[in-house]
Amino acid sequence: MTTTDAVPEYPMTRAEGCPFDPPPQLTQLQREAPLVKVGIFGKPAWMVTRYADQRQLLPDKRISADVFRPDFPGATREPLPESERRSVGFVVMDDPEHARLRRMVSAPFAIKRVEAMRPRIQGIADRLIDHLLDGPRPVDLVTAFALPMGLQVICELLGVPYEDRDSFERDSNQLANTSLPMEVRVQARIRIGKYLDKLVGDKLARPGDDLLSGLTAQIRAGELTRWDAAGIGVLLLSAGHETASNMIALSTLALLENPDQLKLLRDSDDPAVVAGAVEELLRYLTINHHSRRRQVIEDFEYDGQLLKAGEGILFPSDIANRDPSVFEEPDRLDLTRDASRHITFSVGPHACLGQPLARVELQVVFSTLYRRIPTLRRAVPLDELSFKQDVATYGVHSLPVTW
Repeated sequence: MTTTDAVPEYPMTRAEGCPFDPPPQLTQLQREAPLVKVGIFGKPAWMVTRYADQRQLLPDKRISADVFRPDFPGATREPLPESERRSVGFVVMDDPEHARLRRMVSAPFAIKRVEAMRPRIQGIADRLIDHLLDGPRPVDLVTAFALPMGLQVICELLGVPYEDRDSFERDSNQLANTSLPMEVRVQARIRIGKYLDKLVGDKLARPGDDLLSGLTAQIRAGELTRWDAAGIGVLLLSAGHETASNMIALSTLALLENPDQLKLLRDSDDPAVVAGAVEELLRYLTINHHSRRRQVIEDFEYDGQLLKAGEGILFPSDIANRDPSVFEEPDRLDLTRDASRHITFSVGPHACLGQPLARVELQVVFSTLYRRIPTLRRAVPLDELSFKQDVATYGVHSLPVTW
């Protein structure tokens, strides 16, 4: 496979004025074939465009998630240095090491454990909304609510003191920004890692009832080093608050642009309606907009194409979640549809570990924010908002609102 002028370069740009929709070029590629050739940083790769094919291929053992393989189609032009192997977390590893490390942190994300957190998550949301209502208007919903909401919840689960946020919040944002030079992002990861390594050391001496304290047993048993545990902490802290915060802000904007759908959510006290709305917003927005990236590790044929070992393979879940063969009128936000089949959290061994927490957090926010501030509205025109095209997790940089 070679790159030619006819091969489109990925990632692609969203259409102006359509901040919630995938790039139109992606939609066109989906119409053409389930498996197409694209370029990524000047190198060729395969793209899986359709829902059914992504569900089939994502769990395939002939495809690797190990970002340290040569020519892996990473999220940046510069590959991760080998020195980062132990600090990036299990998400970019293959089994059996991926499964071994994932099992160590799976219990706190179990549905029953997360449900038990619901009252604490509700308390965080209520306190932040109290602060909003007592403060000036207009206010940036991102900095005043979405970011602290996402960060406080993941800090609660991990056992990270929220008052230490100045020590890691800026570094976490740099880590997520794929447009920054690799060295800047690596140094940000190292700084967060050092902070969490010290915190893990404190928990070895005085363990609590939190995820990081739970890892101390594996450290004492020799199954993890302190730095391994800190690396897991970096992954969960950064991913946990980035995804939740962006989803809260972008969902709010999408609902404000669809007032009939917002009314359905705001006027209902049925938990099932709220839960269904969360699934539809997860489908419709799909904030992981730079695709899941993998590499073929064994030659095999799919859909009449020979996929060769070493080739990159991309899974853009944003267009899979807009596949018209699965979701009727996929470009329409419809909170009454059954969107539970979406693959925003991926499928297979690498399905998102934190999805139960994300669901509960979003259910709490969406059942609280719009009912407590029923006249919430944008304070600036839509075309004045700036969107996160340059990071792996899509969202809006700021969202000035009033009521």
